[in-house]
Amino acid sequence: MSSTLPRSNAALAARDLAVLWHPCTQMHDHETLPLLPIVRAEGVWLHDADGRRYLDAVSSWWTNVFGHRHPQLVAALKDQLDTLDHIMLAGFTHEPALQLAEELVRVTPPGLARVFYADNGSSAIEVALKMSFHYWRNLGRHGKQRFIALSGSYHGETLGALSVTDVPLYRDTYAPLLLQPLFAPSPDAYEAEPGESAADCAQRRLGELRALLERHAEETCAVIIEPLVQCAAGMRMHHPAYLCGLRALCDEFGVHFIADEIAVGFGRTGTLFACEQAAVTPDFLCLSKGLSGGMLPLSAVLTSDVVYQAFYAEYRSGKAFLHSHSYTGNALACRAALATLQLFRDEPVLQRNAVLAAHLARELEPLRDHPNVADVRQTGLIAAVELVRNKRTREAFPAHERRGLRVYRHGLEQEMLLRPLGNIVYFMPPYVITPEQIDAMVKVARQGIEVAVRD
Repeated sequence: MSSTLPRSNAALAARDLAVLWHPCTQMHDHETLPLLPIVRAEGVWLHDADGRRYLDAVSSWWTNVFGHRHPQLVAALKDQLDTLDHIMLAGFTHEPALQLAEELVRVTPPGLARVFYADNGSSAIEVALKMSFHYWRNLGRHGKQRFIALSGSYHGETLGALSVTDVPLYRDTYAPLLLQPLFAPSPDAYEAEPGESAADCAQRRLGELRALLERHAEETCAVIIEPLVQCAAGMRMHHPAYLCGLRALCDEFGVHFIADEIAVGFGRTGTLFACEQAAVTPDFLCLSKGLSGGMLPLSAVLTSDVVYQAFYAEYRSGKAFLHSHSYTGNALACRAALATLQLFRDEPVLQRNAVLAAHLARELEPLRDHPNVADVRQTGLIAAVELVRNKRTREAFPAHERRGLRVYRHGLEQEMLLRPLGNIVYFMPPYVITPEQIDAMVKVARQGIEVAVRD
């Protein structure tokens, strides 16, 4: 039926606005900000209904690691469709889910031995929070009912994940519905004191975390963090030393370490997993986004046999982990994930990313001297430019001025998808981007910044 309807941008946008409600969007904006209908995608490019294309510099909300419709991933999905689409994972198993679990255990930090599947990143966080709480309950530690997260943290928008999120835009409205966690000061290097290095800042913040644990360890199930980069908070970055110290503190005080690598996993930070840069193994590792190459919804929580054994008992003990999703371990999504991990095995992805990251750093370097740029920061192929009204004092532009939206609009005019976080222009491109495309990406961003800071 749809093939007989008009397929121009305007026609598709009109149909959309009659029936759809979009995520993380004030729909009123679309009275003046046109929706962008995408009809085809390939590699780094998105193509709209009017024949224009846009370089996807943000990997479609950080999911698309090897570009859109990568031939190897497409072939794997087509093959899987010929055998099995989906079967519930309660009481059943299938080869893609089994193979993927085996491969994840092989490539993740040592000591992670069990894989629990879910549908998306927020659901993975829910699993980890519940599993940590339930573990302590099974051990008779009923007083452990709280979690510690970092200031500025973001872990998702379901109620449990939102409870350990500290971004007011997402949290404030729903505060009466949420758990009450403790928030430790972030080791964000942007907040370092004058003359303090990123490593020094991390150590100082570890001291503050220690003080928090000294008071609250007996009631704390776990500390949850985004290793190396707090993405939705504005690509806030910290030194790997914080992860080392965090692991030691969790061991000392008897609390779990939950690593949310939903956005930073699968090569984004320069290593396959961010925790590798500190040579630490968390008690729970949450994965999603790049796990399936951006093809289909899938997430996984990995944990240790120690945790698993705390739930392994006769049925009448009541110790079973009570959590399920209808599409847990979906065969198609698992097959896409297997094809994604195959690319990491067969190609020098991380080495190539290091070259691209160095090129991106060189292109961004001139922005450090811009009068409205307070910081240019980068970890692997994640980079961010902090726009401010006053460089010396770091006075921010008022949020209601929506300076970042000006960058977004300019980018679309120049066939570039940039989606700033407030006044922070960031880059998280697919790994198939070329140096020449990085040049174009940064050039458009620089132009957009000039438009954005103009009074």
